[in-house]
Amino acid sequence: MHRPVLALALAAALSLPLASVQAQQRFPSSAGELVVETVASGLEHPWGLAFLPDGRMLVTERPGRLRIVSGDGALSRPLTGMPNVAGRGQGGLLDVTLDPKFAENRLIYLSFSEPRVGGNGTSVARGQLNANGTGLENVAVIFRQMPAINSTMHFGSRLIFDRTGALFVTVGDRYSERDQAQNPGNHLGKIIRIRPEGGAPTDNPKKPGWQPEIWSIGHRNVQGAALHPDTGQLWTAEHGARGGDEVNTPKAGLNYGWPVITYGVDYSGAKIGEGTAKPGMEQPLFYWDPSIAPSGAAFYTGSAWPAWRNSLFVGALAGQMLIRLSTSGETVSGEERLLTTLGERIRDVRQGPDGYLYLLGDDAKGKVLRVRPTR
Repeated sequence: MHRPVLALALAAALSLPLASVQAQQRFPSSAGELVVETVASGLEHPWGLAFLPDGRMLVTERPGRLRIVSGDGALSRPLTGMPNVAGRGQGGLLDVTLDPKFAENRLIYLSFSEPRVGGNGTSVARGQLNANGTGLENVAVIFRQMPAINSTMHFGSRLIFDRTGALFVTVGDRYSERDQAQNPGNHLGKIIRIRPEGGAPTDNPKKPGWQPEIWSIGHRNVQGAALHPDTGQLWTAEHGARGGDEVNTPKAGLNYGWPVITYGVDYSGAKIGEGTAKPGMEQPLFYWDPSIAPSGAAFYTGSAWPAWRNSLFVGALAGQMLIRLSTSGETVSGEERLLTTLGERIRDVRQGPDGYLYLLGDDAKGKVLRVRPTR
């Protein structure tokens, strides 16, 4: 591995009852023993998780279902009003997030692979959670990655609001079109930034030849995104090919290099691009070689592990572990590998309102897991 640079708890009424825990395992860490509990199971390839204000969770399932998971681990029926998804390969219903003003407007945002003429692409829809929590109403697509590509891979698809109220959307290079990540005239392999109702904010880069929704270019397949709790800067975790998974802090108008520069090689072992550096292209803050296949990211701000505040937690799919990256400003100063014997492909990572970490295990019988210290 190369290092270029090295809640308070909810009220008891919202805490997870011990009776709901279906399984419990213990793992070592630098902050003491970690307990991993199964909160809910029976989810088909869960992909994205968001907490509602009352402590319940919204969880997407890749085949196209959105469910509410209660504090005792019960799964709701699939919510109605979902968009039509292209549920093949890596595609389907992907991330979910709440509007910053959800308490007032009940708006929910979903990213998904949308079937279209000529193929499919990453799209974002928003709708209102109805009063009884059984479905979404007034659902409308607010962004479509263009052009459509006939591929089942590399949809990217994390959603995160910045502090101005604009929405970051990560979109992949679609695998077969990786050279297009360098073409700012399309949405392939980019970080997108849009208004909540769709369209480009006035402070987007809008450089000559750039599509107005583009924030940064030269990305492969970003599946982890989080805002730094102090600075509000976007941090991302991005899949490389064979090696070269990256952590970046994408800035407006910059080029992050894929596929011209990378620290990985192709799956065949062949060289990709021109090397590991080139003028005008940004270096990652941190990268993994061999690959861990990062997906899901969250900064820790809770009180359960004070020594871990401002650490970036990243889930690993192929690596089947949880990574903790120590950060200082815009540098990564250390790495700790956690839950290495858990045996779960970790798709998403979130901090819960109780100050613990919640993970999604990506499997045909996937789980919601809670990570906490020993009591």
